[in-house]
Amino acid sequence: MTIASDILHRDAIVVDAVSPLLEDPGYIDWYIQGGVSVVSPTVGGWQSARATLKNIATWCAFLQTRADVVMVRTSGDVLQAKREGKTGVYLHLQGSDPVEDDLNLVDAYKMLGVGVIQLCYNVRNRVGDGCEEPGDAGLSRFGRALVRKLNEAKVVVDCSHTGLRTSLDAVEASSAPVILSHANSHAVHPNGRNVPDELIKAIAATGGIIGTAGFPAFVSGSPRPSLDEMIAHIDHIAQLVGIDHASLGMDYYWAQAGVMEDAEAVKAYDRMNKAGIWSSENYPPPPHYYPAGIETPRTFQALTESMLRLGYSEQDTRKVLGENWLRIMRAVWD
Repeated sequence: MTIASDILHRDAIVVDAVSPLLEDPGYIDWYIQGGVSVVSPTVGGWQSARATLKNIATWCAFLQTRADVVMVRTSGDVLQAKREGKTGVYLHLQGSDPVEDDLNLVDAYKMLGVGVIQLCYNVRNRVGDGCEEPGDAGLSRFGRALVRKLNEAKVVVDCSHTGLRTSLDAVEASSAPVILSHANSHAVHPNGRNVPDELIKAIAATGGIIGTAGFPAFVSGSPRPSLDEMIAHIDHIAQLVGIDHASLGMDYYWAQAGVMEDAEAVKAYDRMNKAGIWSSENYPPPPHYYPAGIETPRTFQALTESMLRLGYSEQDTRKVLGENWLRIMRAVWD
């Protein structure tokens, strides 16, 4: 890294909004090595409430063992953790199935540190349609009630993995900013999991943000995408709706290259396909190589260096790294 990019990265608030990799909390040390200020473990999504609560319990137990990792519930918590040299964590549901049919569970999850709940995960649930459902039906009556409850409970509404019509309905129904925690641009790369400009504009109109992801199939047609190809998605969002709406949700996960051996990753991939959670059309088989230079969170600093190299100002780089996310925290959590 250059001296300038190293100083900026160490000084900035750096938020990675999505980390299925942290199903194993031990990987937090990779994020610390990469200079990430705040990271959001995925603790549920398409599982039951019971399974999700067990995942949350694992994180609560882990936090008791680490003085350098803290739960953050407000923007002030984030700033305090940064001042104290600690890494902040808030929990994320990638799908609303853990709410089951009881909206009171939203309050319980909020008390346990869940700051963001995604509506769907690729397929249809009681809330609406996921992005891989061909019908693209809208938000259900229960889904509208859930959005109202999320607003009341000060939980961020996330439309990643969610169908276009369901997402647009959620935008209309929400009284708070709505986000795409990890969703790349379909205009830049036409993967079915990526989102159209219509949705990016609608999210930005709420004051929300769009987090660019590093999962290779969402970045480009190359099995080994470049960092510049990933930044092209940030470029597109910034040009379409402004830099204030661009953020990061890298989506590092437990079966990617560099974490799991290829043979085991293929088995895990086959289980996801068999369960109908992923489709081979949008999720090609492993190995899954994240963009060159930031293959894992351990080298997250390379993103800052590349953005500066490509002409991003220091101010705009700070916004993408985390200041835009901090604005959402202030608007929804505080």
